[in-house]
Amino acid sequence: MTTTLTAPATGADLAKPRPIPEVSNHIPFRQTVQNSFTMAYRGILKIKHNPEQLFDVTVQPILFTALFAGIFGGAMAGSISAYLPILIPGLLVQTVVLTSVVTGTQMREDMDKGVFDRFKSLPIARISALSGALLADMVRYTLATVLTITMGIILGYRPHGGLVAIVVAGLVVVFCSFAISWIWALIGITGKSAAAVQGISMMIMFPLTFMSGAFAQVSTMPGWLQGINKINPIYYMVNTARELMNTGAYSSNLAYSLIGSVVVIAIFAPLAVKAYMRRA
Repeated sequence: MTTTLTAPATGADLAKPRPIPEVSNHIPFRQTVQNSFTMAYRGILKIKHNPEQLFDVTVQPILFTALFAGIFGGAMAGSISAYLPILIPGLLVQTVVLTSVVTGTQMREDMDKGVFDRFKSLPIARISALSGALLADMVRYTLATVLTITMGIILGYRPHGGLVAIVVAGLVVVFCSFAISWIWALIGITGKSAAAVQGISMMIMFPLTFMSGAFAQVSTMPGWLQGINKINPIYYMVNTARELMNTGAYSSNLAYSLIGSVVVIAIFAPLAVKAYMRRA
């Protein structure tokens, strides 16, 4: 029987930095999905500890619905009751779409705080931190949708499209906002600061939202503004929600909204994932 003797480590050996084991990126698809939902649950838990994150999807729908109905109802349609069929679908789209801006802002804040750096040391799919954040925000979109419609009904809005059409309208708005959130995710990953991301996002979204006919009929606008709306995705979202909720009609606006959302996801999701993986 032989014994192998190992020389004791010298001071020079101890001084050498030990390599940090890397987490494998070869994560099965099933585990990637599980990790994504786990990270989405983490995003929802953040709301529990920071309830002010819900102000934009709780206070804003209630406040904006009451204010816009009271201020513009008489001027736009002669009465609040006549204005609500125009206002509620448009305000629903505006509220949920503007809520999607928070996706990029919070992502930039997490990256600045080093949260994503800590995720890299965990045996999880790296992309799950990104996909989980977007899934968690869909809960916020749904809450904003329910509150806006509920507040409209309290004020006297009576959608004649039927329950199924109202649910479809809400699902379409949530899905379209999910698609738009990929744009803000890309801006959040590549932006320099959370304030810059929010400023850029709002600078883009406010003009698109207000010119879309969310608060006034597009037919009353100048011709050049009506022409711009033909390439405004928010315009088709507003028309889809208004037609479904008020009459239950399934028109080409619904098809344009869904096709446009799929195209946005197809373009910006890979770009956001690529940018995120490069940074992560």
